Amino acid sequence: MTTTDAATAARELFTALTGAAPAGLWSAPGRVNLIGEHTDYNDGFVLPFAITHRTVAAVSPRSDRVVRVASTFAPDAVEVPLGDLDDLFPARRDEIAEWARYPLGVVWALQGHAASDATGFDIAIASAVPVGAGLSSSAAIECAVAVAVDELWALGLDRSALALAGRRAENEAVGAPTGVMDQMASMHGEADAAIFLDCRSLKARAVPLGFAEAGLEVLVIDTRVSHAHSTGGYRERRASCELGARLMGVPALRDLGVDDLPRAQELLDDVTFRRVRHIVTEDQRVLDTVRTLGEEGPLAIGALLLASHASMRDDFEISVPELDTAVATAMAAGAVGARMTGGGFGGAAIAVVDRGLVSPVTAAVEQAFADAGYRAPHIFTVTPAAGAGRA
Repeated sequence: MTTTDAATAARELFTALTGAAPAGLWSAPGRVNLIGEHTDYNDGFVLPFAITHRTVAAVSPRSDRVVRVASTFAPDAVEVPLGDLDDLFPARRDEIAEWARYPLGVVWALQGHAASDATGFDIAIASAVPVGAGLSSSAAIECAVAVAVDELWALGLDRSALALAGRRAENEAVGAPTGVMDQMASMHGEADAAIFLDCRSLKARAVPLGFAEAGLEVLVIDTRVSHAHSTGGYRERRASCELGARLMGVPALRDLGVDDLPRAQELLDDVTFRRVRHIVTEDQRVLDTVRTLGEEGPLAIGALLLASHASMRDDFEISVPELDTAVATAMAAGAVGARMTGGGFGGAAIAVVDRGLVSPVTAAVEQAFADAGYRAPHIFTVTPAAGAGRA
């Protein structure tokens, strides 16, 4: 589904739900994380970019205080009075279908900013962001709904505040212990740029990528191995990071540097140390990538991307054989650099590839997957794009 298709589908679903046209369409992009994985909830640094694949929300205010959400993902709409949201989230969130917790959670997170007599909404959602591919389809839903609610309730919140509302929805309404990177990338995205984000201060600035000028494309290799961040592996990695920070006597792993790793190895058990080492070295790789892009350009970042993948594979242990195959094959076929992207345990890898090598790299990865007996991957290019807003 293209973003245009998603807009049509959201509008048609809204009309089927309500019998009327929506007040408007709002959309928000998925994101690719160029580098900086699992550093966000450790108060560290990340370098994502928003993509042209977007989720679209068709929205109108209602005359009562009910929120009704529908999605092309699910057969039935979910309807909840605004006054019940505080009772449902987070304590009784399991009573709500998981897909509906994302949009309803955003309304819940924002209603404290709204007037006491604010009315509810009808919301219909369709998405061109592949689900389960590590491209943050969830943040795209949250941010599309957030910009719609902000406008229709006349809240006047800035983009970082809306991103934080999306993170609160994901953490408390959905129950996924993610950081704020995905929502910030979806809100702050700019064409032909990545967003360098300090996840402690929430300071964000655009970093020109120079991919177009250098003749480079970003190839997404969706392994179609699904993952779910509200389940065990992601939560366990976050707990290990929190334990490591506590034992090292710092507020967050962001407060450690590479020079602290010898002491960490003495103090920590092997698994916790390797989790800590990934975060500390990944933070440094983000800083090095920003510097390298500015000083040498995108053709020079390949080794940093590969080092990031090796760290996620060996120290953080969140890769899977399909991701490792995608990265190794892309590199053998001539990619500048490659790594898994997203939370791990499945999802996608990215490869930065010369425009003329997109087809050969794609063919090589498809053949490698077939030879290994893996499910055929979904491979496509993405372009750095603008953030959430009116569709």
